[in-house]
Amino acid sequence: MTHKQILLNAFNMNCVGHINHGLWAHPRDNSIAYNTLQYWTDLARTLERGLFDSLFLADIIGVYDVYQQSIDLTAREAVQLPVNDPALLVPAMAAVTRHLGFGVTANLSYEPPYLFARRMSTLDHLSQGRVGWNIVTGYLDSGARAMGLPVQDEHDKRYDRAEDYLELVYKLWEGSWEEGAALRDKAGRQFADASRIHRIRHQGPFYQLDGYHLSEPSRQRTPLLFQAGSSARGQQFATRHAEGIFIAAQDKEKTRQLVRGIRQQAIAQGRRAEDVKIFIGITVIVDRSAALAQQKFEEYWRYASPEAGLAHFASSIGVDFSRYGLDDPIEYGGSNAIQSAAATAAASQLTRRTLLERFKLGSRYPTIVGDAAKVADELEGWIRDTDIDGFNLARTVTPESYEDFVELVVPELQSRGSYKTAYAEGSLRHKVFGAGDLLPARHAAASFRPR
Repeated sequence: MTHKQILLNAFNMNCVGHINHGLWAHPRDNSIAYNTLQYWTDLARTLERGLFDSLFLADIIGVYDVYQQSIDLTAREAVQLPVNDPALLVPAMAAVTRHLGFGVTANLSYEPPYLFARRMSTLDHLSQGRVGWNIVTGYLDSGARAMGLPVQDEHDKRYDRAEDYLELVYKLWEGSWEEGAALRDKAGRQFADASRIHRIRHQGPFYQLDGYHLSEPSRQRTPLLFQAGSSARGQQFATRHAEGIFIAAQDKEKTRQLVRGIRQQAIAQGRRAEDVKIFIGITVIVDRSAALAQQKFEEYWRYASPEAGLAHFASSIGVDFSRYGLDDPIEYGGSNAIQSAAATAAASQLTRRTLLERFKLGSRYPTIVGDAAKVADELEGWIRDTDIDGFNLARTVTPESYEDFVELVVPELQSRGSYKTAYAEGSLRHKVFGAGDLLPARHAAASFRPR
C-alpha cells in the first residue's frame, strides 16, 4: 500500500487525436464523434463512476506544421486538428455529474484577461466550484501568426507576461467583490452592496485595466490552478502560482529529483510542500489477464501512428525531423517552444529511429500493459519512488480505455487502500486539498484580497 491516495485526471482534448496518435482509426474508437455533446456527457459519467478527480482538457492555439513544413500529416492523422474550444464542453458535463472536476486549458497570450476572468467565474458558478484552469503561454509560432503576430514572444518573456496576467485576474477574482457583497435581498430591494464592490485599477508592464469584475464571487473565486512548467523559468512560475503541476516522466530517479526540487522551490516561495500536487502523464492498457492485455496492446499498436507522434513532437520542440535520416545526429539547438522537452531530447541524443520506436503507440508517455494487479503495482511504484501525487491518464481507444480502467484498475487500487472509495463533498479545490474552497492565505493571490 502506498503512503498516500492516488489523484487521477483523465487527460483529453476537444479533438480527434490527442496523445496516442493514429488510434482514431481503430474500429472500436469513437473519437471522431468528439464534436457531439453525447460523446462528452457519456465520458463524464464514466469518469465520475471511476471517482476521477477531474477531466483535464488540453488545448492548443495553432497547428503542428513544423514536420515536413506542412500540415499534410497533421491533417491526415488528425494530430490535434481539428480542435474545438474546451471551455464550452464544461456546462454540459457538469449538468450530468455532481463531483467530477474540469480542468480547462486556456492560453493567456491570446485571451483578454477581463473577459477570461468572467468566463472562468461563470464556469465555476455553473459547476458549483468544480473548475480548474491549466495556465499556458503557448509554444507554437503557427498560433502567433494566426493571432496576427509575426512571431510569438521569446520563452521567458511569455512567463513575464503570465505574471502580469495572473496579478490582474487575481485582483478581479479575489479583490473586486467582498464576501457578502451580493445580498440578494428582495424585501429590501437590494441585490448587491456597492460599497463592498471594489474598482480594480491595474497598470502592469503588459496589461492595463480600470473596472469591476463582472461576476459575483463563485464558490472557489479563483479556479484550481494547473501548470506544466519544467524549464527553470517555468518552474519558478509554477511554484509561485500552480496547485497542480504536470511534469514529463523520465526515469524514476530523474523524476524524483525534479519533484524534490519543485517542492523545495514552493517552500522558498512561502508555500508548503503539500500545497503542490504533482502529476505525470501515463498510458494504461489493461485487461483481465496479462496475456489479454498484451494482445490488446498489439492490436492497438497496429493502428497507431509513430510518425504522427513525431510530427506532434516536432512542433513541441521546433525541429523538423523529416530533414534527417533515421540514424543521423539531430541538431536540437535553442528552442523557443517547450524548452524542457528539447533539452531532454538533446541530452539523450535521440535520433529519428529511437523517437519512432519510443512513439510506438503514437505518444511519448510511459505505457503500462498488464492485468489490474500489474497496473496497480506500477502506479503505486511511481507514487512511492518519485513522490508524485497522481497521474494524467491519456486515452488510447475511446471510450474503452477509460471504461477498462474504471472497471478493472479502480477496484484493485481501492482494495489496496491507495484510491478513494467515495468523493469528498465540496469544490474541486476542497476535494483535492481538503482545506476549503478558497486559495490558502499563503498563496500569491491572497495578497489581492480586500484588507
